[in-house]
Amino acid sequence: MSDCGCHHEAKNAQERRVLWIALVLNAAMAVIGGIAGWIAHSTGLLADALDMLSDATAYAIGLVAIGRTARFKANAAWLSGSILLVLGIGVLVEVGRRVLQGAEPLSGWMIGTALLSLVVNVIVLRMLSPLKSGEVHLRATWLFTRADVVANIGVILAGVLVWWLANPYPDYVIGTLIGLYVIKEAIEILRDARRASTQVGKPTA
Repeated sequence: MSDCGCHHEAKNAQERRVLWIALVLNAAMAVIGGIAGWIAHSTGLLADALDMLSDATAYAIGLVAIGRTARFKANAAWLSGSILLVLGIGVLVEVGRRVLQGAEPLSGWMIGTALLSLVVNVIVLRMLSPLKSGEVHLRATWLFTRADVVANIGVILAGVLVWWLANPYPDYVIGTLIGLYVIKEAIEILRDARRASTQVGKPTA
């Protein structure tokens, strides 16, 4: 029994270390991306920054959930998915506002910031890969980061198109696509949370 307990504690410690690193990196990039998006008038960068902020929130919730009951973990995943869903809808609202009122985005800022975010997210994704087959709250964190990698690539491509075409609409398009992708990931996480909650005998709705 003692060996089993030691193994469990070691596993929890490893999960905490990975999630703490991911939390710090994503929180830092959320701030950097948000500032860059504001300076660059880029919907894509602002959407990407919100996505990374939601990741940092998910990692924080994941840290709290480590070592807790299956029911607590399912509820943590449910909360993560709900936050992500709200942010995804908020991104779409911001895109609409920018289309009506926004200035032309600065492509250089878009490309440079998104490249930096991509490097950070690839590092975090590799760190989280061993955890993606684990419990529902850990799978949620992996899904968040996978969404970020896709979003980063999209912002880079949009930045290139903004520069090439001298037109802001590629930025609006990628902002919309990120918002829709974020909503899709949120629904997937909520479904995972519902299944996990059903298994412990407590429906989430």
